[in-house]
This record gives sequence, C-alpha cells and structure tokens, in this order.
Amino acid sequence: MKKASLFISLCLFSLQVKSQTIQDLRNKINTITSTKNATVGISVKGIEDKDTLSINGNKETPLMSVFKFHIALAVLNRVDKGKLKLNQKFFIKKEDLMPETWSPIREEYPEGNMYLTLDQLLRYTVSHSDNNGCDILLNIIGGTDSVQKFINQQGIKDFTIKVNEQQMSSFDKFYLNTTTPLATTDLLEKFYKGKVLKKETTKYLYQIMVETSRGLTWMKAGLPAGTELAHRTGISSRNENNLRAAMNDVGIVKLTNGKHFILSVYLKNINEEMAVTEKIIADISHAVWEYYTNKK
Repeated sequence: MKKASLFISLCLFSLQVKSQTIQDLRNKINTITSTKNATVGISVKGIEDKDTLSINGNKETPLMSVFKFHIALAVLNRVDKGKLKLNQKFFIKKEDLMPETWSPIREEYPEGNMYLTLDQLLRYTVSHSDNNGCDILLNIIGGTDSVQKFINQQGIKDFTIKVNEQQMSSFDKFYLNTTTPLATTDLLEKFYKGKVLKKETTKYLYQIMVETSRGLTWMKAGLPAGTELAHRTGISSRNENNLRAAMNDVGIVKLTNGKHFILSVYLKNINEEMAVTEKIIADISHAVWEYYTNKK
C-alpha cells in the first residue's frame, strides 16, 4: 500500500509540474520579487507560441548598457546599407580610451593609437560591454540622435537615448536613457524575426550576444548549463545612500524543443546586495524556463 500511495503521489506531483499556466508563472515571479527592495519590470513572450506575460511592463526604466544592443542595431543597419563594412578599420587614439570606466579595449591596448575593425569594436561593445567601444561606435554613426531615430523607425516609441557612456558621469544621468520591458521584448522579437536587419547581420549580432561574457550569474545562471542565450546586460553604480539605479538583463532563450522565449528583466531603484539582486534575475529566468518546459 505504501508503494502504491507513493506512486500516486509522484504521479499527482508530475501532473502538477506539467500543468503550469501563465498565471502560475505570474504568481511565482511575484513571490520572487514581492519582498525585495527594488522596482521590478518584466516582459515575457514565447516567439513561436506567442503567449505573453507583463509585470510593470510599461514602467520606464534606465537602460544602462542594454542600450549597446540598440546601438549595435543602428551600426549594423549602416552595414546593411553599404555605408560601413565589418572589416573596415578605425584608428583609435589614446584619448579615445577613457580611464576609470569598464573597457577591455583599454586594458588590452593601454596606449591606444592602433586600428580596430568595426567587427572588433562591435564584439568588444556587445559581447564584453566595453564603454569606450560603445562611445567610439556612437561617434562613427553620428551620436545618440541617430540611434534614437533608427529605433523609433522600428515602431519602438518607449525608448530614449540622450547620453553616451562618458556622459553618464553622475547618478542622476543614469535615468536619462530609458525604455520599458515591453518595448524591449517587442524590439528583440522584431530583431529575431529579421524585421530590423538583413539575414546575415541578424545572425551576426545574435551570435555575439550569445557570446556575452557579462552577467554570467544573472539570467544565464537560472538556465540549464549549455542553454543558448543571446542577451545584453546593464548595471549602474550606487549613490551615497547605497541605492543602485538599475540592473537589467534582456535576451532570447532557446528551449530544448527548438522554440524560443524572450525575457526582459529591468530592476530599478535597488536597495539590495549584489548577490541578492543577481539571484532575483536568475530566479526569474529559472521560473520562466520551467514554465515553457512544463506548460500545457
């Protein structure tokens, strides 16, 4: 009898696991975030299944380095139009490599005065979140206004870019570049479906987002090892009151069945330790993965 009861219990548990609904996912995420000292904005969308979830999806949030995805789109649009080439070389002066900012380029070439290809600049900026690389790319395409115009042309209205990385020199300026979780998911879907760039440049940008070396303990940590994740992260420093303006992770996840979901997580005005904040994002991505793996 004990074996039979155990078998029935396991079967019931299995049914419970496999019958997750979008409301179950909402409840899980609310449980993860409800006690945390942060404003959380989330947007989820199944690309093939088209199911959606939004929690504060229209809430305006600082972009931080997530905007390097938008900048890369604007740069690659110029490649598509023949105005730029990936193998095109650009001379990088020492004064282009600002000190006291995250910059693998500067670490590798501290004296500057060398050439990098557009491909190298994009990889440093998108895969490794190089702040100097970011601003060099912006200079190449004419500044933030060119990115603003291009993203708006994709039908994305909830997006504002006013300052580059160097100009984000004080806490209040972290709030000048903004978007929403829903706008991010919309743009990621259009990008994935080839509605923003040509086929080859879409594939190229997707791959260098897969190769992202930042935020390995964020969204990626909530997914099974080896899961394909094309993403872009962003994080601010703290102010004198230990408040972090934002910490974000947005991306496209490939499921084991070959389907994909988009997850845009934006955390704003955070008063939690780094490890706790990382775990919020990881737990959310794990919950979304479980939902798409076990949903009806």
